[in-house]
Amino acid sequence: MSWAQEEFADLDLGDKRLNRRQVKLAETFSRQPTPSIPAACGGWGDTRGAYRFFAHEDIDWQDILKPHWQASAQRMAEHPVVLCLQDTTELDFNGQGIAGLGRLSYDAQRGMYLHPTYAITPDREPLGVIDAWMWARSAKKGQAASDEVLESTRWIEGYERIAEQAASLPGTRLVYVADRESDLLALMRRAAELGHPADWLVRAKHNRVLPEDGKLWATVTSGHPLGQIVFTHAPRGQRARRVHQTVWAKSVRLAQGVTVTCVIAREEHPPSGVKPIEWRLLSNRPAGDLQAATQLIEWYRARWEIELFFHVVKNGCRIEALQLSRIERLERAIALYLVIAWRIARLMRLGRNGPDLPAELFFEPDEWRGVHFLLKKPIPKQAPRLNTVIRMVATLGGFLGRKCDGEPGVKTLWIGMQRVADFAAGLDYAREIQAL
Repeated sequence: MSWAQEEFADLDLGDKRLNRRQVKLAETFSRQPTPSIPAACGGWGDTRGAYRFFAHEDIDWQDILKPHWQASAQRMAEHPVVLCLQDTTELDFNGQGIAGLGRLSYDAQRGMYLHPTYAITPDREPLGVIDAWMWARSAKKGQAASDEVLESTRWIEGYERIAEQAASLPGTRLVYVADRESDLLALMRRAAELGHPADWLVRAKHNRVLPEDGKLWATVTSGHPLGQIVFTHAPRGQRARRVHQTVWAKSVRLAQGVTVTCVIAREEHPPSGVKPIEWRLLSNRPAGDLQAATQLIEWYRARWEIELFFHVVKNGCRIEALQLSRIERLERAIALYLVIAWRIARLMRLGRNGPDLPAELFFEPDEWRGVHFLLKKPIPKQAPRLNTVIRMVATLGGFLGRKCDGEPGVKTLWIGMQRVADFAAGLDYAREIQAL
């Protein structure tokens, strides 16, 4: 079975032909995520089938994702802790005649919003997209306030969905992790009302006035720090550097009787001319010592994985270049590409976190053999290690593999995968010709 057949094993769109079409499209787009739909399909027949699938009015985009949600839950059940990352990103389709789009941050732009929940392990292994919202804002400026109220509820609903899933995963601790937009008292209050079936961890946006007087951040840092932490910070496109942060943590009571743990990690002596890194985090989990506070900081640092996921969705799968006539068709295509983007990010992370796994778990025989052929290397009889194949695939995408380069990123991986896919498809066609 291919990866798509396994991932969509429980797919039920009401018609076996539609099921087969979705699996085929997933395989096609995963081999060539960057080109347009016609270029990826490679012919008019398959291209027409793809457009018909996305235009099918009886298919809901959530039905496309449902088997992936189920497969993700199975992967989550294998881990004691799973971080459920949430964030919102804009999808800009300005200049395209797609019906149903709305305003973005600037009124002149037209597009839609995507808000997924991305499940990973604390070691940053991607487990899947377990929830998502897609919507377009009103086209009228006067509706901006009501749009913002509606969008703020996504964060609360997102926690509720995770809490519901926690009931079916009794052996796994689920942790809701989000950035500043989720710093909502209503979210914290709702989690307390439900009894915290899932933990939550958000980055603080508001320096609130506390009921006992004083402001939140000054109150937390007025006491003795728990200690210091040291880590390597490597933002995209910049040099990595060592960061030393002083850490404080304190349990505080906010308005409306909500009690939270506030952790503040502050870089007090950054290099000259460099903005210090400071995180202010809120959580329901206690942090009475440096170890507990450090765990919360590390969980928040793992939130970067959803930014990486958006990078794959937008630049690897290039969903903002999709040319479909209506937003409903766009939603179906995006749903499928979310799974493909997850697989690309998962391959990259497993190449780093699970380098000794056999490559045949994630690559077809023609693919891992094809990599060796394209690089003019001897083809082994047995499947090599996963990390070996991933580095070879990335080499086809421009990865140099020098000691200073570290492990390959997603961009070189998706470019290299396209070359491998073309070779594997040509090999398969050659077999068909030979069999005639």
